[in-house]
Amino acid sequence: MNANHAMRMLIAGAALLGSVQTTSAANTINVEWNNTLLNAIRVTKPGPPMTARAISIVHTCVYDAWAAYDGRANGTQLGGALRQPSGARTDANKRKAISYAAYKALVDLYPTRKADFDAKLVALGYTPSDSTNTSTPEGVANTACGAVLTFRHADGSNQLGNAPNGTAGKAYSDYTGYQPVNTPSTVNDVNRWQPLLVGGVTQKFITPHWRNVAPFALTSASQFLPPPPVAYGSSKFLAQSRDILNISAHLTDRQKMMAEYWADGPASELPPGHWTLFATFVSERDKHTVDQDTKMFFALGNALLDASIVCWDAKVIYDASRPVTTIRYLFAGQPVRAWDGAGRDNTLIDGANWKPYQPANFPTPPFAEYASGHSTFSSAAAVVLRNFTGSDQFGVSVTLKQGSSIIEPGVVPAQDLTLYWKTFRDAADDAGISRRYGGIHFKDGDLVARTMGAKVGEQVWRKAQQLFGEQSDDREAGTDH
Repeated sequence: MNANHAMRMLIAGAALLGSVQTTSAANTINVEWNNTLLNAIRVTKPGPPMTARAISIVHTCVYDAWAAYDGRANGTQLGGALRQPSGARTDANKRKAISYAAYKALVDLYPTRKADFDAKLVALGYTPSDSTNTSTPEGVANTACGAVLTFRHADGSNQLGNAPNGTAGKAYSDYTGYQPVNTPSTVNDVNRWQPLLVGGVTQKFITPHWRNVAPFALTSASQFLPPPPVAYGSSKFLAQSRDILNISAHLTDRQKMMAEYWADGPASELPPGHWTLFATFVSERDKHTVDQDTKMFFALGNALLDASIVCWDAKVIYDASRPVTTIRYLFAGQPVRAWDGAGRDNTLIDGANWKPYQPANFPTPPFAEYASGHSTFSSAAAVVLRNFTGSDQFGVSVTLKQGSSIIEPGVVPAQDLTLYWKTFRDAADDAGISRRYGGIHFKDGDLVARTMGAKVGEQVWRKAQQLFGEQSDDREAGTDH
């Protein structure tokens, strides 16, 4: 592996110690605008579902504008109505249409960052325009993206704070009336999600209405709903909590750093954005054209969107408790061995005081456990990337420096540690199991989500191919995930 190739692979480390910008001269216009999107995500700090939707919208606007300059592809909203004559299907026009489409979508999604998007557009040699003259690339882009935005403004996400039931509220606010049955101080039902008190503020379930969002390829939010999680009183309920305790007591440096690398907390591009960084690696590795990147990011973005919908559907339907609740409830007053903070491995503590291997200011995510978002997003994304490239081969590694831990700085890892993923599936599986190492998910919540995500990825890929107007994306689909 040459030095430049190895350096490009380090983009995979973006989520751990500060996001890395990809500025290679080989980047397509798609990658440049995806980087702009990720920057907006890092600054505005939305939740995972909103992040997945934003990725979907930006790359769908890009795709629909690009499709006007392709001989076979159809847009998601206007079909082939914007198709341009063959003489207009130049790389320059594609780049221009893609840029205006991405710009329009980003301004709509993150209006407070408009100055950043204006600067990006100008840096590329363009100026903001609201023209809808479809004989020009900017007019094509504005028309195509406008249709996508009109659809998405009424998709059930409540982006504009004008909920479908007529209630007013903040952007993406819940309109279903969800209320947790537990409080930070009282567990009324150990099967159900418990909000924690973090920094003096009670956690609020992020987007419990998300199951109502219009999907890209799903027939319904519950299409791939997994069976119910195990319930209190069963031997398996107790066993799954003991399993997390056992992991906690015997965490290795590798497991700790896996938990941290994949955590993708609120200051990062979050799990959906992490997979677009992996897609950027694929783009550079395989020397993608703009056409190829447009299709890849489009399919990936919509797989992430649909993954968010099926995952949050399960989270709300089952409203399942996280390990931090069940372990403290089951083992209160009992001595247990577990990790108990920096430098305190395999320590004997009261079960009521157990903590996940997470930063103190973000001990567990503010939504239900079952099923794992990391596993659903990652499995869906891995399937799309495998199908697009025609191979499961990934070949990415990231080296985490000695003492670079956020949770145990200066101590973990004891020496430089390299994570490596031969295949997309390896990466997805590591993302899933990392949440068990971090004390965030049970085994079942991880594994059922991997299956659910893979099904989402396949269904999205099939619909994407139909829109592309081809049986496969210039390549044969890979083996089953």
